[in-house]
This record gives sequence, C-alpha cells and structure tokens, in this order.
Amino acid sequence: MTLNLYDTMSRAKRPFAPKDPGRVTLYVCGPTVYNYAHIGNFRPVVVFDLLFRVLRDLYGADAVLYAANVTDVDDKINRKAAEEGVPIATISGRYLDAYNADAAALGALPPTFQPRVTETMDAIVKMIGDLVGQNAAYPAEGHVLFDTQAFADYGKLSGRPMDEMIAGARVEVAPYKRHPADFVLWKPSKPGEPVWESPWGPGRPGWHIECTAMIEAVLGLPIDIHGGGIDLVFPHHENELAQGVCAGHGRDYAHVWMHNGFLNMSDEKMSKSVGNVALAHDLLGEYPGEAIRWALLAGHYRQPLEWTGELIGQAKSALDRLYRALDDSGRFLAGAPTSARASGGEHRGGVMAYDAVQAALQDDLNTPLAFAGLFQLSDHLRSAIMGKDVAGVERCRALLLEAAQLMGFLTADPGAWFQGGADDDLKAKVEALIAERLTARAEKNWPEADRIRDALVALNVEVMDGPTGATWRIKEQA
Repeated sequence: MTLNLYDTMSRAKRPFAPKDPGRVTLYVCGPTVYNYAHIGNFRPVVVFDLLFRVLRDLYGADAVLYAANVTDVDDKINRKAAEEGVPIATISGRYLDAYNADAAALGALPPTFQPRVTETMDAIVKMIGDLVGQNAAYPAEGHVLFDTQAFADYGKLSGRPMDEMIAGARVEVAPYKRHPADFVLWKPSKPGEPVWESPWGPGRPGWHIECTAMIEAVLGLPIDIHGGGIDLVFPHHENELAQGVCAGHGRDYAHVWMHNGFLNMSDEKMSKSVGNVALAHDLLGEYPGEAIRWALLAGHYRQPLEWTGELIGQAKSALDRLYRALDDSGRFLAGAPTSARASGGEHRGGVMAYDAVQAALQDDLNTPLAFAGLFQLSDHLRSAIMGKDVAGVERCRALLLEAAQLMGFLTADPGAWFQGGADDDLKAKVEALIAERLTARAEKNWPEADRIRDALVALNVEVMDGPTGATWRIKEQA
C-alpha cells in the first residue's frame, strides 16, 4: 500500500514520497500559550498526531522527525503577563504545561521537537538578515518588512489574487511600506513589552518569520510535510513559504501542505473571540480522553466538524463497544486451555479487516473508513468468542489492539475503562458487595447472594464470573 495525502498546493491527492525515507520531516503550527486551549485548537493536534503515528508505522519510529512549535511571545501573552505583573515566561510556562498535559490526555505522542520562539531568536534574526541580504526584505522606521513583490509565486498556495489577499489579511497600509501586502518581520517593542536586540534596533519578531526560522533551525529546509488548520493557509503559510524560498532555499519549502477543516459550534468556527468555545481542559474532566480523540477524528480531517454533546456521546458508545469485545475476549482467553492457543496462525476475516484499517489510514487519513474496519475486527472477535475458537479469539484480539493502538485507541485496561464512571466511594461499595456475594455463594446462602446481586443491579453494575474470579463494570447505558 502507498500513503496518499491531499496537498493544498496542488489541490490534489497524490502519493507521498519523502526526500529521504530515513529522515521524514513533519512540521505543524502549535499553540500560542496564554490560556487553556479550546477543543478546536486540538483538532490539528489529534489529526497530525495520527499522521505522525502512520508515518512511524511506515518508515520506523526513529526515521520520523515531528516538530510542533510554541509561540511564547505574543500580544495576548504580553497583556496577560502585564495584568498579573509577572514575566511572560511565567504565563507561557503555565499554559504550555497545561497544553501538553491536555494533548497527552488526548493520546497525542510528544513531538520530536517543540521549539519556542524565545529560544530561537538568534535564528530568527539571522533569517531576517538573510532576507534583507537577498533584497527580499527592507528596513523602514525601526521595522523590517518582507517585500511581497520579490516573490513571483506569492498567492500560489492560497490561490488568491493580490487584492483579495490584502483585504483578507486586513493589513495595515503604513506609509513606510513599499506595497500594501508587505508584512512585518521585525517591529519595535511597545513600552513594557519584551525586547530583543537586532541590527535594525530593539524589538521583537513578527508572527510569520517565527515558524520559518524554527523549521530551518530544527528540521532544515525544505521539509516533507507542513500541516496546520485551514485558517492558516493565508496569510500565515503563504508568508512562510515566501520567506523560506526567498531566504535562499530554492523553489521548495514543503513537499506537501496539509490542512484540517474547522471545528464548528453552533454552525460557526469555534473561536475565543466569538465566545463559542469548549475548553479541552474542562471536557477532559467530563469524558475520557480517548472519547474526545474519537470525536475529533469522527469526520474526515479536511471537512468541517460540528462539535456537539451528541458527537462525544456517540464516540464514547463506539469505544464502549470495542472495549467490551476486548474485555469479553480477555476473560474468554483466561479460561481457555493453553494448548488451544494460536501458534502464528492467521484469521482470514480478521486480517482483511486489519488491512482495511491500514488502507483507510493510508488513503489521506480516512478515519471514518478506518473506524468501520475497527468495528469489523470487533465483530470477527465476537464471532470467534461465540464459536469458542480460541486461536481465532487470540488472533483477532491482537489485530484489534494493534489497529486501534495505531490510531491511539484501546490503550486503557478494559476494567479501568468500564469503571471510569465510578467514583472512589462507588468502587469501594461495589468491591465490598462482591466480597460479600463471594462469601454467600461459598456458604450456599442463595437468598443472600440474590439480595447482593439485586443491590449491584441497582447500582448499575454488571458482575462477570470467570476462572480468575469476579470482575465488574458499569453497565452500558440504554
């Protein structure tokens, strides 16, 4: 199978071929850390984490280098630091820790690199100097601006004409600009803001140059894949491309440009400025991280996704179905004789379903089809249990785990998953009742055992007796 990815630049899905299969490079624009990130900010995190996993599966874990930057100096960070009377590093550090914790809870693997703007300032200043040296940028009144007329392909990525780009970027038509579309690479800091020295005077960088410089610093240019949200195509990625090429990196910047669709709430893009946001930090207090991850991947990544409570509920139910098959198969195998186990045997239906998951992921991360493949695997596993096919259960269970974990799912113990809705008091009460039931059954006190069973049913608890003892789980809601 060949990995096919949709490229925003060519506006087509095409086979992916890294420049060096032993060093596959992926860059995704990361967070601006001034507050907790909303769930819409985490759609690209989850989407490109899935791509990272697929690339690692194809080329080897050590061959894939994934960089996701951190913007840790910004007007919003500056403002919050001033309000609290603390350095910007206090604000950015606090919310970067929260962001990384939320990302991990959503099953995102740590990127290989997480460069920060404040730690890449020398590289940023150097790149601006390179652009000035290439006559692609010019200093003016304490600023340095990129000369958009120096890049003939400006607008090619977004496909927008210049007039539309100027209006879309809402650029400031300052008197020191040579062209209205020219954008800032370096600017003077306002009183009280962080400041760094440069050949053009004290100040700080513009947004776009930061990513280009960080890519060059940690991955080198050109890279294989550049990802981000669809809202970044213009002006951010358009400007990144122009800077990278004009800084002396030939005509190539990224071989593939990938962009995920918006996460919408109430039919409009989720945005802090609009106020229609759901913080991932809050959602993780209500739902398992895997359920939120599933919901974020429920639609194809390039399409907009409507965020609703129903969507998360459906995701939890889908995972319950898979975890139930995993739980039942584990208990089945615990009671099966070792002599009946598989010895490298195959299960044709299970293998075909596993291959369907792989094929779907390699077809531009088609997660809806991949989910269908997981359910097919679950059905084959359930059939093997019903048929008391020990070898088939063992094989299908292993395939289900491998396919699901490639996508970042079924990473929890099934017992812990189903007991996740129980607080400590309920867990203690259930364990005490199960122990009492065990004693009653041992003493053949069936009326007492029945009473305890009814008490467990009233708690919405299902008890499963097996060769290794009794286990329990919260019943699936009707």
